Amino acid sequence: MGVKAVLTAAGVAADEARIKGLIAALDGVNIEEAIKAAAAAPVAVATAPAAAAHAAPAAKAEHKEEDKKAEEESGMAGLGALFG
Repeated sequence: MGVKAVLTAAGVAADEARIKGLIAALDGVNIEEAIKAAAAAPVAVATAPAAAAHAAPAAKAEHKEEDKKAEEESGMAGLGALFG
């Protein structure tokens, strides 16, 4: 069963370009390892806006480091964008 068939069966409009992008992004990715890594990844918790405002300067430095780590991860970069 193809990706398009799965999306159509789920009632989602299948976009051919996004499907091709997904398939290209998954080329060479070990799906089982990616699932294990995603399951082990911590989940971000939403914070109150006031608390976030106080932490903003320190968070900027941490955010830059996290961005660099995220860019370095192979295989998983950009996959989230394919699911909207």
